Amino acid sequence: AFLNPPPQQRISPGAAAQAALFFSPRTRKQIRKNHTTTRRRRDVTQDRRYGTGERGPLSPEPSWEQVLERNSIERLKLEKAPVAILDELEDLGRRPYLDIAEEDIVRLRWYGLYHDKPKVGEFMLRIKLPAGRLTAEGLRLIGELSREQGKGFAELTTRQNVQLHFLKLGEVPGILSRLSSVGITTAGACGDAVRNVTGCPLTGILAAEAFDVGPVVDAAAELFYGNPAYMNLPRKHKITVSACPAQCDMPEINCISFVAVSGDEPGFAVRVGGGLSTAPRLARDLGVFVSFGDAIPVMQAIVDVWNEDRRYRLSRVKARMKFMVDDYGVEAMRAKVEERLGRALADGKAPEAGPAADHMGVHEQRQPGLYHVGVPVAVGIVRGEQLIAIADLIRASAGADARITKQQNLILANVPEARVDDVVTGLADIGFPVDANPLHATAIACTGEPHCNYAVTETKGRMQTILTHLEERWGTRLGGFRLNLDGCPHACALHWVGDIGLMGTTARQPVDGDKRAFDLFLRGGTGPLEAVGRPLVRRVPFPRVEAALDRLIGAWLDQRGDGDLPFRDFCIERSDEELVSIAHGGETA
Repeated sequence: AFLNPPPQQRISPGAAAQAALFFSPRTRKQIRKNHTTTRRRRDVTQDRRYGTGERGPLSPEPSWEQVLERNSIERLKLEKAPVAILDELEDLGRRPYLDIAEEDIVRLRWYGLYHDKPKVGEFMLRIKLPAGRLTAEGLRLIGELSREQGKGFAELTTRQNVQLHFLKLGEVPGILSRLSSVGITTAGACGDAVRNVTGCPLTGILAAEAFDVGPVVDAAAELFYGNPAYMNLPRKHKITVSACPAQCDMPEINCISFVAVSGDEPGFAVRVGGGLSTAPRLARDLGVFVSFGDAIPVMQAIVDVWNEDRRYRLSRVKARMKFMVDDYGVEAMRAKVEERLGRALADGKAPEAGPAADHMGVHEQRQPGLYHVGVPVAVGIVRGEQLIAIADLIRASAGADARITKQQNLILANVPEARVDDVVTGLADIGFPVDANPLHATAIACTGEPHCNYAVTETKGRMQTILTHLEERWGTRLGGFRLNLDGCPHACALHWVGDIGLMGTTARQPVDGDKRAFDLFLRGGTGPLEAVGRPLVRRVPFPRVEAALDRLIGAWLDQRGDGDLPFRDFCIERSDEELVSIAHGGETA
């Protein structure tokens, strides 16, 4: 299809080159003969941002009969709505694990429950926290649950959730009840629903934010979380709302992004159709301005036009808003939203992101006399007793709370000036020094092995080893450098948009008896350098990963010198062959 597409589906040269990476050498040679690419930033960004070519005519909308014939999950949802599984949890928990129907195991996802690996009756529970905000009471409870049922640890995720592992199904009803008592839910944390609504973790307190978008985040959570009308979407749906000038919430990779804009009236620009996984897209500007008070109706209308189009229920692979934006185009998407609303929207343009910010360290808030304190949490792993100790630190500072970032870190917010030193010392005492190597704040890893059934490699443990090596080799010279490690193509750790993304795979030949390996993705980025990376250095065996990283980083730092050359620009200035040669120590793979 890439070599001989129909006329309405001709692909760009850049997309052809990207596709070529997945073919045999003979096929790659033919593709290179027919298509040439440049390495300029314009091409890298544009080719990755707007899909693979011109839009062809839309296929006819299928009937429900056709959808049900093709899509087993749609049949499962029709036979018994997953929202009803909540009423059966206690009964399911009393049954022997092997007696539970596989269909009901799938339905449990709608309340944040996934099989842990191996599938022997232990589950992961995902807890939703809008914009990552968490009270001292909620933080303490999660810490207690971690100690009592989660073998003493929890993990922070890239969508500002908290995940617990090792849970028995019979324990879950009690856990959900205790979470509900402090205003926390898991409804729609997995399954075909609106996932956790993300945002800047400093919503409402960031000194540089245009205005407080917290009410919009809360209203979105109130509308979508557990609402039966939005628990039967074509597939998962991701929304973010933020007024952070750095756009730390990564609007470019969400299905719907509301980006605050400054002006005479508080409001938002809107981007739609972002997402990663195996078919990455960067969200496109819808070209509208939405007033603060109109944000929820417009957000709901966008979800509705996607939800009601049966084209995106026919195949699970294509059941994401990014494919709808590909098919319709931005102008037609806007027209459909306006038709749904019954009125036109004002024109507007999404603002560019400011300089990157991870919000680590001690900073003054917009509220005089209050501070936020950000600490790296290496690969997002935290122990239950640490969460409880942090909750105690918060309680000692009246009005303080906790925030989880998309980089899997923690922020203590609303800390009075007189308490800052005590909080910093207390965090260091429990293993979270504020002045930790900055690489620990920006490197992220997915759940992976030993818990995830999709992962083909170890992730968090391997990332810890890599971080230790890089810290010893390069010290603090890698501040702001983003290393993203995934155990499979699903991209939960966003390997497509890291400075260097690592994705688990298998080696062509075992090294020291180990067949595990990583593909290295380069030229990706978010914010001012937004672009989807490319898998250029393939199948690097586990024992050789650090050496490959050192060569790439060393070549970049040598050229950067005392300047400010971003790693992505260093990669753009070089051909694929040059980057592969550097990674392999001068030998072409």
